[in-house]
Formats: sequence, C-alpha cells, structure tokens
Amino acid sequence: MTIIHPKPAADSSESLSRRPTREEAESAIRTLLLWAGDDPTREGLQDTPSRVVRSYEEFFAGYQIDPVALLERTFEETDGYDEIVLLRGIRLESYCEHHMVPIIGQVHVAYLPHRRVVGISKLARVVEAYGKRLQIQEKLTSQIANTINDVLQPRGVAVIVEAEHQCMSTRGVHKPGVSMVTSKMLGAFREDATTRRELLSMISKG
Repeated sequence: MTIIHPKPAADSSESLSRRPTREEAESAIRTLLLWAGDDPTREGLQDTPSRVVRSYEEFFAGYQIDPVALLERTFEETDGYDEIVLLRGIRLESYCEHHMVPIIGQVHVAYLPHRRVVGISKLARVVEAYGKRLQIQEKLTSQIANTINDVLQPRGVAVIVEAEHQCMSTRGVHKPGVSMVTSKMLGAFREDATTRRELLSMISKG
C-alpha cells in the first residue's frame, strides 16, 4: 500500500506577513459582488472595487498608527495642575470584527496628571488609532485606557464609550437606537468614589 503524505500547509505567519496587493483586494471585492448576486462588470459597479479598497484604507487606518508614539511628547510646565483633564464627546467610528459593519458613538477620556500632560488632540488620535480597526467595544475601551495609563503614568485614567452597533441595528435583531456603554477606570478613578463621581458629573453636564 502506498502512503501519500499531505503537503505541509503554508506557514500561517508567512501568510499574515504578506499584505495582499491592491489588485488582489479589488478582485476579492468583485467576488463578493458576484456572490451577492450582482454583475461587477456593469456600469454602476465597474469602479466599485477600487472605491471600496480606497475606503478600506481610510476605515482601517488605525493599523498604521502607533498609539504609544502619539503620547510620547508631553509637557511638564503645568504650574502644578493636578485635577481632572477630560476630553468629552470624541466621535468614534469603528468596525465590528464579527460582521465588519460600523460602530458609531462617542468616547469620553479623562486622566489625572502626574507632573506632565499631553496635547488634547493626541488623546483623540489614540481613540482614532484603536477605533479605526476591527474591534469589539470592550477591547477598544481597555486599549485606550491601558495605553494612556502605561505611557503617561497618571494618577488615574477613565474611558467611557457609548456606541450604536450596526450589527445589531441593521441586521440580526434589528434594534436601532440601542446604545452600548462600556467603561474602564484605573487608579484614582477606580479606587476613589468621590473622584469617580466628580468625573461622571462633569460628563453628564455635556
């Protein structure tokens, strides 16, 4: 009896390290258009694959951003300021990793400085860096808070995310208008109830 040994599978790490070409990505979109039941060669869809690929470059730009690097430039001339710094209502545009549809909402980011502060635009950029990836909201919330905490080493960090998931509103149970709220409290915001209440009061006044 002849035993035929199967060909070893390609190293998964190799396949992950090779980014598909633009042409391969556009071909994948044409396949999806065919699978959906339409004709990718018809006039209205001829440029759709290239448009989708360009939009994906924008939707998932967060993979090309280093959130840690965004926070590395800080300022120590604060004249002793050590109270809450809150950036309220940062718009969130993310994408569900289970269905690849939008998660739209807002993020509140706060920290208690310890000798140094960071430019507020950098906090918004950290939200964008993690948001413009395939995500689940719980992980996104933790990533933002943990990165700020690790890099700035403040006395406390708080991140609250409120968002609507289109995987719930436009498919499945079809329940529009439902918001999911997640929070991550570190340091003083977790340990000190008075500080946490002060923060939540500041957010609710928005």
